[in-house]
Amino acid sequence: MISANNVTLRIGKKALFEDVNIKFTEGNCYGLIGANGAGKSTFLKILSGQLDTTKGDVSITPGQRLSFLEQDHFKYDEYPVMDVVIMGNERLYQIMKEKDAIYAKEDFSDEDGIRASELEAEFAEMDGWESESNAATLLNGLGIPTEIHYSVMKDLNGNEKVKVLLAKALFGNPDILLLDEPTNHLDLDAIAWLEEFLINFENTVIVVSHDRYFLNKVCTHTADIDYGKITLYAGNYDFWYESSQLLIKQMKEANKKKEEKIKELQEFISRFSANASKSRQATSRKKALEKIELDEIKPSSRKYPYIDFRPEREIGNEVLTVEGLSKTINGEKVLNNISFVVGHDDKIAFVGSNELAKTTLFQILMGELEPDEGSFKWGVTTSQAYFPKDSTAEFDNGYTIVEWLTGYSPVKDVTYVRGFLGRMLFAGEDGVKKVKVLSGGEKVRCLLSKMMISGANCLLLDEPTNHLDMESITALNNGLIKFKGVALFSCHDHQFVQTTANRIIEFLPDGTMIDKISTYDEYLENDEMARKRTIYTANKEDDEN
Repeated sequence: MISANNVTLRIGKKALFEDVNIKFTEGNCYGLIGANGAGKSTFLKILSGQLDTTKGDVSITPGQRLSFLEQDHFKYDEYPVMDVVIMGNERLYQIMKEKDAIYAKEDFSDEDGIRASELEAEFAEMDGWESESNAATLLNGLGIPTEIHYSVMKDLNGNEKVKVLLAKALFGNPDILLLDEPTNHLDLDAIAWLEEFLINFENTVIVVSHDRYFLNKVCTHTADIDYGKITLYAGNYDFWYESSQLLIKQMKEANKKKEEKIKELQEFISRFSANASKSRQATSRKKALEKIELDEIKPSSRKYPYIDFRPEREIGNEVLTVEGLSKTINGEKVLNNISFVVGHDDKIAFVGSNELAKTTLFQILMGELEPDEGSFKWGVTTSQAYFPKDSTAEFDNGYTIVEWLTGYSPVKDVTYVRGFLGRMLFAGEDGVKKVKVLSGGEKVRCLLSKMMISGANCLLLDEPTNHLDMESITALNNGLIKFKGVALFSCHDHQFVQTTANRIIEFLPDGTMIDKISTYDEYLENDEMARKRTIYTANKEDDEN
């Protein structure tokens, strides 16, 4: 068990947390939620001991081991992947290194032999002989191929490093597991594997995530941070949302009844306070009136942007035709003879572990890359707006937000432009902030403003939910559902894909694709059935042989 006891954290004059008391018990998975800036990641750092409190403390059941997902992707660049994962159990890793150092000695003494024997006993007790096998299972589950398990971390790409650090956090069955945005940069297969891992994990988990489907799947409890307090709810994210909305509704109804009672008492007092025969009753009602207190209903600190993509022109029947596209990057065939036709009602989710294929396709369709082979053609009635995965170049300038968006606006009027920024929560002085100093989430909201102001009827979005808080993801999700145009997008948020897409295109590792008109859940169900048929057929052939 891990608990926060009267925890207060002040940053300058502002109290981020005030007298927080909460217990996280064994066997439960807690989703830590709250608005952007509410302090979710900060609270995890307090629990893990990375950050000191202003007041109060954190206590852990004696003898229990805590593990957390690290965010520094370059910290272990000089270490082999396998070593990094096993470092998740610090004591086990220390034993391994001390043993290796002793056995490497040329002048092996009796004392060394005794020490080695002690270490071997502790090593066996900690299941050390299975450590590499257990680490490999975690890495394979997260999509790290066996051939790079002993590579040096610096040779891995960014997504692979994220997965190794996640495997490190999960390694060795920790008693308390703290995960800050574990699904970021994971493909949908890796997320599905992590979901199953956490569902079957028997110890304490506290997780921060913007993935609503993930929270609903794994969480038994929800801890909501709002106005420096943490309120605990039994149930997953959807249960929290329904419960919190019901609570507000009940409080409003209770206040309405109290207000009616107050009005009734006030009217009686005003009519009869001067009447001698009714004075005693009037006095009694005054006392009753003084005892009535309205429930304080604080508006949530959560803020939802207003995302509304309105095409200036209705789209025709001919939208996009892709024929035989192929592209090789650094010797790897990323796109392999890709062909498909987009209809005027299509909202296509591009899925699969081949991340580079999705980005490469979007870049080709937007004219940023030339294909090696094949062609594509946009219909004459189409206009495109693009959300790139890497938007660094967009913001590498000295413009303010207003100046930046005005450059893309068909109407060069500041009031008009500020209207779009206001919808995306950039109010007042925010408009004069320099774009180069914006946070990841602010840059995403700027890009979405640019897409809205364009009036395009074809939207291409490459991982738009990265860096967004849950409120912004919900707003974007709803905006795309309502959009009266074509959307081509990639996204790792299961609920986002399921509720938005009516067609799924999966890129396979060899650069080819599978194209199905279905929802995402239907696609996964059919894909699972196909896998089972393949396994059944293979087993049957083995039996016959």
